[in-house]
Amino acid sequence: MEFLDLIIQLLTNTKETLEVIMQEYKTWTYLILFIIIFAETGFVVTPFLPGDSMLFAVGALVAGEGTGLNIWFMLVILIIAAILGNSLNYQLGKYFGIKVFKENNKILKLKYYHQSHEYFEKHGAKAIVFSRFLPIVRTIAPFVAGAARMSFGKFTYYNVVGGIAWITSLLFAGYLLGKIPFVEKNFEILVLIIAVGTFVPVVYGALKSLFSKKPVEQQIEEEIKED
Repeated sequence: MEFLDLIIQLLTNTKETLEVIMQEYKTWTYLILFIIIFAETGFVVTPFLPGDSMLFAVGALVAGEGTGLNIWFMLVILIIAAILGNSLNYQLGKYFGIKVFKENNKILKLKYYHQSHEYFEKHGAKAIVFSRFLPIVRTIAPFVAGAARMSFGKFTYYNVVGGIAWITSLLFAGYLLGKIPFVEKNFEILVLIIAVGTFVPVVYGALKSLFSKKPVEQQIEEEIKED
């Protein structure tokens, strides 16, 4: 199974794809999931990679019999991936700055930067923690923090707290709830609800930004011109 193929399958058929990975790759599953979480949080161009719903599904499957995987080792591996990924993303943001965001760029859209910037304005450094639970924003936020020259010490503190909170809550939600008969019977529906639910705040923020006067956008555009 090629990596791109794997990602598409994880996005469209999460549980069955993870089951195949765990059965086929055994302990290499740790490395595969490490790479996915690291890439989603580490590279600003990969916000489409699976996150919340995948973590929930991983926890539920590890709770079952036959995988041979350890939930505590999985927890540590994925927390490390999330923390290292954000740290790399921060350094990339610090190096490249905000000029990589363009209106006509399909991945690095300027509006994504505006959304993340507004989120920082509202929540401060704690946005690094909160953004962990928001698709797209969690990938853009550390890059924005680097571009905005946030103190690396402060960033690292919230990065570690956010990484631990994000991975632990979703992984153990799946691990504890996955054994419940109702959850097992309606697993795909619950995964879909998690995926859709986490995108709602992002969509709301985008619509709010679209219909507002966009004072932040004007400010950022001026900053780009100055740079």
